[in-house]
Amino acid sequence: MKKVSILASLFLTLLVFSCKKAEVQNPLSDFKNLSIGSYITRASDLNLNMDYNKPASKVGITVDQYGSEVDKIVLYVVEGANPTPSAWKKIKEIPFTGNGTEISATEGDVAKALGVTADKLSPGNYYTFYNQVVTKDGKTYDVSNTPGALENNSNYNSVFRWQAYVTCPYVQGQMGGKYKVLQDDWADWVPGDVVTVTETAGKNQLNLSQVWPNPAYGDLVDPLLVNVDPATGTASVPFVTFGAYSPLTSAQGSGDGDVAGYAFACTGYITLSMQVIYNGSNQGNLKLVLQKQ
Repeated sequence: MKKVSILASLFLTLLVFSCKKAEVQNPLSDFKNLSIGSYITRASDLNLNMDYNKPASKVGITVDQYGSEVDKIVLYVVEGANPTPSAWKKIKEIPFTGNGTEISATEGDVAKALGVTADKLSPGNYYTFYNQVVTKDGKTYDVSNTPGALENNSNYNSVFRWQAYVTCPYVQGQMGGKYKVLQDDWADWVPGDVVTVTETAGKNQLNLSQVWPNPAYGDLVDPLLVNVDPATGTASVPFVTFGAYSPLTSAQGSGDGDVAGYAFACTGYITLSMQVIYNGSNQGNLKLVLQKQ
């Protein structure tokens, strides 16, 4: 047994040595032969809301660089989202002046790039801005030629794209009523179902207690309330245990006071993204979209 063990150890040693030797001889394994690449990181958000029908309203972020030196950033836009470069509409080229460089566009810039007038950028619509990085040695980097693992890992803080909504004010007393469900990731309702939304008098607050939970599946524990900024329609959802779903345990929805979505009086449109915890398990950020009837 001892002799077998010695021979086995010798074989493994030779195998490891052979692998190491092959790796050293392979030029593709030498990091010196790989290009560095470049991307920009998100330093801060300046504003992500465009005021409805105000061409001078500006949205933007500030960015830093990582990797090869950046020469400029080409800014594109699409209505909604589309990662295919052929669908992007160019807004402008922005010289990179160092960390903290501003990337921004006015509502008028967006409308011009899309070939429409500013009043066609309706509240509730969102626009995705795609940043194409051009380095000083002439290479370009954007979502089409960059691994998704880089963009999707928050530790890198990369910003190949960002979004902005067109907003309009929330008007107390105009948001209560019947709504059609356009999307419910929690699946208490299906698209096309009609639900009731009420308002808390004098508080710029919506009450979704007749939406989540659906009484066919769960019992109400505490009201699911949505606080709305009257100037922009920006909505947030405080942490709350909103339903008890037998035979398991409760469901909790939370925006923790952060931006959860929007509620627009001018279009009767509500869109929310809320973290849901069910039976102690985090279900992720689930979207609820409602349109007033």
